[in-house]
Amino acid sequence: MKIMNITDAEYSAYGRVLTDHYDVKDVLEVMSKTEAPDHVVYYPSIEEMEVLPIAKVISESLFGGMPIQMGYCNGTCNKLNAVEYHRCSEIGIAQTDLILLLGKQQDIEEDFTYDTSKIEAFFVPAGTVYEMYATTLHYAPSSVDGKPYRNVVILPKGTNEDLQAVPTGAPEDRLLVAVNKWLIAHEEAKIEGAFNGLKGENVTV
Repeated sequence: MKIMNITDAEYSAYGRVLTDHYDVKDVLEVMSKTEAPDHVVYYPSIEEMEVLPIAKVISESLFGGMPIQMGYCNGTCNKLNAVEYHRCSEIGIAQTDLILLLGKQQDIEEDFTYDTSKIEAFFVPAGTVYEMYATTLHYAPSSVDGKPYRNVVILPKGTNEDLQAVPTGAPEDRLLVAVNKWLIAHEEAKIEGAFNGLKGENVTV
């Protein structure tokens, strides 16, 4: 598939590049020491990053003063597997080169299925600070040339934690798998308990 650059105009439908506005060298230094295995790992909250001065800056500047969590999604992956969305933007900091596979929430059908042919790919160079809007469908990044990646994930505090209550009133509720996390999976990914609503191929980079 065609892989665009996150600095291309096409990315404006999904988010913004913020690299020039924030000094993230301390976060990148912490990230350089984190694991990057041959599979994908995700930790929502890492105290060593959350005590850095940049965490306060991002909380105040990009989340309007809301409490945030800083964690990471690292590893090796070349398939879409699922898409998720939140009720807020997500901030990412790429410690290594990586590829984002993105879609638009507006393209989800009334039955909550989504055609994977609409997914677009963006190359993110190491050191990039980027925002993904609340309406941007995304999941774990993909590897560049099969190499493990490291990616900081910043979200409102509590996101991706276990649900205390599972709502059942609205049709969209079946997509809610964690706090502030709605997910549509591909059947090939075999994600336990997930709604398998991705139609078409499980996009591979």
